[in-house]
Amino acid sequence: MLPSHTNGVPSVTAKTSISLTDAQEAFARQLVESGRYPSLSAVLQQGLDLLRAREDADAAETAALRALLDERVRSPVLDARESRIRLERIIAGRKPSK
Repeated sequence: MLPSHTNGVPSVTAKTSISLTDAQEAFARQLVESGRYPSLSAVLQQGLDLLRAREDADAAETAALRALLDERVRSPVLDARESRIRLERIIAGRKPSK
């Protein structure tokens, strides 16, 4: 294992072997050759960091939606008549006064 830095915090990295499509390898090499990344490993590490961030964001969104659904399930259910009355009150409140 080799020492590395992630977000300024030293960490340990493991050497591994991966398979890439020709297009993925060409893209990664292009990023290195353009100077955006120092190595193929750095490109893949950044890609995994971005994937982890997206997965974390998706999980947070799913949790928020579940919480909202749970709240809605616990809320009282309005029948059609009550819904219509509330809607009419909202509409009446938005009409300009004469």
